[in-house]
Amino acid sequence: MNVHVVDLFCGVGGLTHGFIKEGFSVLAGFDSDVTCKYAYEKNNHPAKFNEKDVRDVTGQEIKALYPTNSIKILVGCAPCQPFSSYTNSQPETRKNWSLLSEFARLIEQVEPDIVSMENVPRLQSFKGGDILRTFTNSLENCGYQITLKSIYCPDYGIPQSRTRLVLLASKRGKIEIEQPEYSPEMYKTVGDIIRDLPPIKAGEIHPDDPLHCTSKLSDKNLQRISHSKSGGTWHDWPEELIADCHKKRSGRSYVSVYGRMSWDTVAPTITTQCNGFGNGRFGHPEQDRAISLREAALLQTFPMNYDFLGESITSIQTIAKHIGNAVPVQLGQVIARSIRKHLETHYVR
Repeated sequence: MNVHVVDLFCGVGGLTHGFIKEGFSVLAGFDSDVTCKYAYEKNNHPAKFNEKDVRDVTGQEIKALYPTNSIKILVGCAPCQPFSSYTNSQPETRKNWSLLSEFARLIEQVEPDIVSMENVPRLQSFKGGDILRTFTNSLENCGYQITLKSIYCPDYGIPQSRTRLVLLASKRGKIEIEQPEYSPEMYKTVGDIIRDLPPIKAGEIHPDDPLHCTSKLSDKNLQRISHSKSGGTWHDWPEELIADCHKKRSGRSYVSVYGRMSWDTVAPTITTQCNGFGNGRFGHPEQDRAISLREAALLQTFPMNYDFLGESITSIQTIAKHIGNAVPVQLGQVIARSIRKHLETHYVR
């Protein structure tokens, strides 16, 4: 079929790559962060990266990308940070609440055959659900039938405890999201994904894989991680190493920071701070360091050969941000396969 995809809020291309792996033609991605351009284009040729804020993109601009008489698919993951319980009171975050309405505007202008939107489940209750309800009402007014489902990533072979809200919309009936293939005893674990990578120390770069690199740790944090148990918490540390904030009553329940992963369970949700020992349960299960960028990318289901390292990108934190913000590639594949089945049923020409 003559089917083509455009990806909004594309980042380094996790969602795009999932579609490409399932045989779709992805024409272009749009994102305001130019540092994503190298990885997006390097790994998703011939898709083109467009450095542009979605608020400045016009429907006509997107429509012009699709070949004549093609089936148009418009996908995107509007940044989820605006709907986080930790950041939604910040002025810059409040400004970004409008990004979902900009997505709706472009859908109205482009009139794609298929739409996919992925975000955090909290969007369903954020501001009483008004933002999501406005978005879905806009799509329904344009004639789309909507499927909305929370997906627990381990059920689909993604080795992290990430839950995502997936919306699929079509004008020719509801799109059924494929059923999970994994039960809890079958979940992919941290050990399944990263156990065989060569050992490195905190602050090191492996000579054969520049993405297999880790952040430096302070002397105190090196002591802390040496006392940390796989799957444990900072409660395992000697008293003198426990941070003052955790000794207070208000901090005693924050056990997910300064933790090690466990070989035998799924990883925590990989975030933009996944390379930091103190930012979550991102300690390596055995080695005295946080996970490397390569390990984070693999847990996000990027293939081993996915190239993040353009010559102009030298910051480990920039790449951690790229990886943490990405849609897991395998989740992109789940969405793409669900759409393909719908196309085969409703759009055969």
